[in-house]
Amino acid sequence: QVQLVESGGGLVQAGGSQKLSCVVSGRASSTYIMGWFRQAPGKEREFVAAIGRIGGVPSYADSVKGRFTISRDNAKNTLYLQMNSLKPEDTAVYYCAAKTAGVLLTTGYNYWGQGTQVTVSS
Repeated sequence: QVQLVESGGGLVQAGGSQKLSCVVSGRASSTYIMGWFRQAPGKEREFVAAIGRIGGVPSYADSVKGRFTISRDNAKNTLYLQMNSLKPEDTAVYYCAAKTAGVLLTTGYNYWGQGTQVTVSS
């Protein structure tokens, strides 16, 4: 059974940066296509970014393109999300997700972490 544990959330000022990490345990992270999602208060969970099993061209939501960078280090079984130029509207609980199959990077995830809160103050 795979487990995903996020870390790195916190309070940051608008315009600042934050880096999230997600450690994979139970199976090698290279087994999984992985992504980041977020859920703001009163809103549905939304796709943020995703990356293939060994990297490759990632996929980003339009709202974060050019500001966020997803990466992975399979040797460390860790997924990252570097967030720059943060805005108050980026405030949300950020979730790490994984899946083993499917072509689309934006959907179809069946393993989820517990989430980490990111709060961006104006």
